[in-house]
Amino acid sequence: MHTYVYALANKAVKSNFVKKYNVTAEDYRMMEIVIIENKPHKAGPQWKFAGAFYFATVVLAMIGYGHSTPVTIGGKAFCMAYAMVGIPLGLVMFQSIGERLNKFASIIIRRAKRYMHCTQTEATEMNLMLATGMLSSIIITTGAAVFSRYEGWSYFDSFYYCFVTLTTIGFGDYVALQNDQALINKPGYVALSLVFILFGLAVVAASINLLVLRFMTM
Repeated sequence: MHTYVYALANKAVKSNFVKKYNVTAEDYRMMEIVIIENKPHKAGPQWKFAGAFYFATVVLAMIGYGHSTPVTIGGKAFCMAYAMVGIPLGLVMFQSIGERLNKFASIIIRRAKRYMHCTQTEATEMNLMLATGMLSSIIITTGAAVFSRYEGWSYFDSFYYCFVTLTTIGFGDYVALQNDQALINKPGYVALSLVFILFGLAVVAASINLLVLRFMTM
């Protein structure tokens, strides 16, 4: 209801402005775009390199927060083409990283079992599930502590953001790097956020992949 009322009010303001200043609807739209570009988000200009790189990463990871979106026809067309090419390549990349993480975990588990003189030294599927599950938990809990520190969120809200991000749900109710000109003034934090998303997605994907395989073989 509130959204409908807001839309009607916005339409009335637009109609009055067009009539009063005798401008076309296309000119009004261009003025909106210019104003939005010159009044950037609290994070800083969304379409400078840092903001655009963050947007491209979110598209590639299929998170889709919705915090920034292309406006022009060319931008929308390029975004669709980029997603069609980038998402499959991103899935291959995450799958490849996940497989290598599982192999690395297998080596560590075998060495640990040999050290403890276990009779069965091979890494079982359950061992790998526990290892990747623990690593996923460490990434989410550590990420939650970092985002709580930088964003000023409660720890639970930060944990919720990390979970929603790494499971690619991406509601968009919590989005990092959107305060205090972070995209411009905190390059280290931007890099940390990108590494968290990319590495965290690979680990969580590996964990979920093992879980799905386990259910399929039960």
